[in-house]
Amino acid sequence: MSQKIEKSGKTERTEKTGKVTLATACDIPFNKLVLSQENIRKVKAGVSIAELAEDIARRGLLTSLSVRPELDSDGNETGMYRIPAGGRRYRALALLVSSRRLSKTAGIPCVISRGETEEAEDSLAENVHRESLHPLDQFRAFETLRGEGMDEEEIAARFFVPVATVKQRLRLASVSPKLLDLYGEDAMTLEQLMAFSISKDHARQEQVFEAIARSHSREPYYIRRLLTETAVRATDRRSLYIGIDAYEAAGGVVMRDLFDEDRGGWLQDPALLDQLVLEKLKGDAAALQAEEGWKWVEAAFDFPYGHTSGLRRVYGQQAEWSKEDLARHDVLRADYDRLDAEYASASQYCEESEQRLQALGAELDRLNERPFVFDPAELARGGVFVSLEADGRLRIERGYVRPEDEPQVEMMSCVSDDQDNIVSAPVAPAGGAVSEVEAANKAETDDGEETLKPLADRLVLDLTAARTVALRDALARDPEVAFVAVLHAFVLKTFYLRGADTCLEVTVQSARLSETSGLGDLVAVREIGERQEAWGNDLPRDPAALFAFLIGLDGVSRQALFAHCASLSLNAVIEPWNRRSRAIANADEIARAIGFDMVEAGWTPTVEAYLGRVTKAHILQAVCEAKGEQVAALIADLKKPDMAREAERLLAGSGWLPEPLRLPATAADDPDLIEEAVFPDETILDPPVPIDEVQGTDAADVVDEDPEIAEPAGTDFIHPIAAE
Repeated sequence: MSQKIEKSGKTERTEKTGKVTLATACDIPFNKLVLSQENIRKVKAGVSIAELAEDIARRGLLTSLSVRPELDSDGNETGMYRIPAGGRRYRALALLVSSRRLSKTAGIPCVISRGETEEAEDSLAENVHRESLHPLDQFRAFETLRGEGMDEEEIAARFFVPVATVKQRLRLASVSPKLLDLYGEDAMTLEQLMAFSISKDHARQEQVFEAIARSHSREPYYIRRLLTETAVRATDRRSLYIGIDAYEAAGGVVMRDLFDEDRGGWLQDPALLDQLVLEKLKGDAAALQAEEGWKWVEAAFDFPYGHTSGLRRVYGQQAEWSKEDLARHDVLRADYDRLDAEYASASQYCEESEQRLQALGAELDRLNERPFVFDPAELARGGVFVSLEADGRLRIERGYVRPEDEPQVEMMSCVSDDQDNIVSAPVAPAGGAVSEVEAANKAETDDGEETLKPLADRLVLDLTAARTVALRDALARDPEVAFVAVLHAFVLKTFYLRGADTCLEVTVQSARLSETSGLGDLVAVREIGERQEAWGNDLPRDPAALFAFLIGLDGVSRQALFAHCASLSLNAVIEPWNRRSRAIANADEIARAIGFDMVEAGWTPTVEAYLGRVTKAHILQAVCEAKGEQVAALIADLKKPDMAREAERLLAGSGWLPEPLRLPATAADDPDLIEEAVFPDETILDPPVPIDEVQGTDAADVVDEDPEIAEPAGTDFIHPIAAE
């Protein structure tokens, strides 16, 4: 039987023998080649033509072109060849020819196909049957090139990829060989391998892989979290304070993520970081003490909330304007007002004007924020707390006096130099007490003439009692002065730690919250501290001048100061030994009245604040309430530390609150939910005693507050915080 040759592209196979004969390659002059219109590649992808041309110029044509002879109308070959597969290579060669870097008659390696298949089939087969390089092979190839002496920049230039891409590939190649083999066997995704590359510790990488292999959570973010749980973020206050450069100069290592936003990375040596920060803090504290002259300076990363409780606070006086600064301020103020008016009336936006306004405003702020000067006597007995703000800046709290450093008040002798004026209290005879009338008559008859003697204590008590009642009645008729009197008592206790300078028997005190961790990081604490600082700087240093200062305040500022002092006495803490159910109910009423919500206040369920301090059942309940049962089931098998961290991520931004932080529903909110308010934890006391039956109490003790307080004439001081 005759042999029939079946031609197909680059091979020829006989039906009789079944053997395959490969087509031979030959060089064809470039000017004898033309592109076939049957090439299926129409969309540009991958390396650009220019980059491919540079690669061909460097290392030559690595893959031959697949061509077919062009036939005339009679079926004879014309000497020209069409290219159904290899169009990008042809265009790159054409670019080299047009730039005169390659001769147009240069021989091009080609494989001539005379098969019966269509040209489009040849083009499709070449692209479909071509297997892309496995990423792991590329990682290892880059690593081999670096081992041969090439740096990242040279490798990037050779293969026309960004330097960052080369660094990423090299980082992936540095992962534990065990994990790389798993990735090569498709037992791990590329995203998971990227997450493991954050650490260079192969043992730790393998340890984390074994941990996630037994867990349902194998997400890249979870791998990163496990690898960095003992490290310190570069955004930590300590890192920002000391600086990454100083940490690395001391031998510290920083883990960086080349595949995701890492905000500066993670510092792997917390002990070294703490040592560097403490050394710098001590140096800054010593420099501050030497420069300003305080008796003591205490430094720490952070102080617990309430660390200043029981310490008297002293405030300095802002430095006076110098003639130069005052003149400079007036010029800047005039320039700012003029430019601001022009900017406001302009029809088009002007970036230059806005930048100039910002510069002028910053300069005015610098002049206005003059340093505070303290009394040398207060410097000699007071001290400073130095810690770190959240952004790494120094937090300097000046002017605190410890009780043992308070000046001792010497007891002055009440004996006059004039011995004739020494007064002795009448001594009662052994037989009984001497009445006031008898004592007065005796004083008149001893010398036979009337002598001016001090009034008897009982008489003074009776007289002043009558005055007190009359003054109470008069104060009750003047709500504005009554408001100032109560405010005076509050301010004395809040800012001066003394209450003897007021005649009102009202008290304001604050619950001790210093044992609660994490309070110092709340936004509310910072805002309270700023208000306290601002008012402390404005109040008079002498308590005797306080009442006159309060009278001179405008109504808005006065109410703002009153609210600040009153707020510090609010106590909504539920203690195990003192549930205070009715007081907590009143706190809820206040919260509703002001529209308060803990989510808006910035509280979030973190591991430190809640999730790490409750049982797994509570954690799952929280996730279930916020995200549903299906999401909660995903973390049900995790160990508690991992479950708490994962729950923190899931609850972020959900607005979920634990029961003690929620505002209880009222009958007004949903009448079906609440039928009767019950306080099971509170002991029912006897009915309250009427106020006028309480010993030492008078109904006039209740001070009315007029919501509309007229401003005193001639006052123009408006406190900046109140004005906001």
